[in-house]
Amino acid sequence: MPKRILIEVHSWFKRDRIVSNLEIFQDIIIISLCIGLFAVMLIRLGDMFLSFVRPLDLRQVTSDILFILILVELFRLLIDYLQAQHISVGAAVEITIVSALREVILRGVLEIPRDQILGISVFLIVLAGILVCLPLMSRVFEQSANTQPETLAGTTQLLSETSLEDV
Repeated sequence: MPKRILIEVHSWFKRDRIVSNLEIFQDIIIISLCIGLFAVMLIRLGDMFLSFVRPLDLRQVTSDILFILILVELFRLLIDYLQAQHISVGAAVEITIVSALREVILRGVLEIPRDQILGISVFLIVLAGILVCLPLMSRVFEQSANTQPETLAGTTQLLSETSLEDV
């Protein structure tokens, strides 16, 4: 009986089982984030429609719309993560650009100090560079991934041929 318990406890610590359990917990966290984001989107959407009853503040309405769009994109990013198990860098960069622009719109360009405007501009230029370079980098990685299996297959074939000749 103790040996059976030891075997069962030992099976709990197998790498495959640990990884699969951690992936399940990670999916539960992502699903709870999706539910929370959806609830926040509904609340903000309700607040935005209620703000139409009061006198219209264009800056606040624009900020609310951009915030809801950011939440929708984050929701989409989480759904993509659940499906593919990896984060889309392009979508994350787009969300960051919209977030930075939302903050500038919310505070107003004239109210932000010059140093912060310069910092935001450099930040947006770097993000735009990442967004432009991302397709180029993915093509380079795809080409290198496509050539590596051919090389590996050629090496495997060469090894198998030499081992057959030696026998």
